[in-house]
Amino acid sequence: MQPIIEFKHVSFRYGETSPWIVNDCTFAIYPGESVAIIGHNGSGKSTIAKLMNGLLFPQKGEIWVHGRKLSEDTLWNIRKDVGMVFQNPDNQFVGATVQDDVAFGMENRGVERSIMEERISESLKQVEMSDYLLTEPHRLSGGQKQRVAIAGVIAVVPKVMILDEATVMLDPIGRKQIMETMMQLQEQDDLALITITHDLSEVTVTDRVIVLNQGAIWMTGKPREVLQDGQLLQQIGLDIPFIIALKEALKEEGVPLKTHPLTLNEMLEELWTLHSTK
Repeated sequence: MQPIIEFKHVSFRYGETSPWIVNDCTFAIYPGESVAIIGHNGSGKSTIAKLMNGLLFPQKGEIWVHGRKLSEDTLWNIRKDVGMVFQNPDNQFVGATVQDDVAFGMENRGVERSIMEERISESLKQVEMSDYLLTEPHRLSGGQKQRVAIAGVIAVVPKVMILDEATVMLDPIGRKQIMETMMQLQEQDDLALITITHDLSEVTVTDRVIVLNQGAIWMTGKPREVLQDGQLLQQIGLDIPFIIALKEALKEEGVPLKTHPLTLNEMLEELWTLHSTK
């Protein structure tokens, strides 16, 4: 299968004498795959997100999106394929109402009005915001604004969806709701979903995790493989999820867990099994 996004020895920095923010990164992301890119603040996560849709261009290496090399000539077509939701939804609102905002991206692409109306209705339904069609954006909560921002990206039918710290301003319940919504949409529409985050609790539902450290790829693998060593992740400045921290604490107390639980249910099942065998 051809990658939908491919980085080939990509490096980027914000000045000729500045340190490399992204340093010789090579990886591929495939259609329909969900990938979390995690790392400490300043590790290069958001820079990689901007490189993916041409907001930035690499000083070294190549970036390929849907079979096209990123360049000034291919930029417009690449941005049609790659949708991005940022951490502050207020920065993405341009319409006077929710309806206008979702329509904005389609208007720029010259989508026919009848198709536009269908997509507005469908995308708002997918994020459970149909009742707010004519609502002014400033009247929405943070979570509702983020859902509308997602709807606006969904409506242009991208092949790749990037969430760049898109849940950082939300409370834990709001974060959970957004991630559940995105995973449902990813499976339903066969999107490549890329989650840029430093919150490790968001990565457990993804197919694969890429860990950055000081601009370079430090580790990659399935969530269970990457998260099994909480102390190692803490050494590079990551806050580990509660379940991983609990596992590490039980290990220090001599409790012999046989698996690597990632969720509360998995931890309860492991402890119940351990108790039952005594």
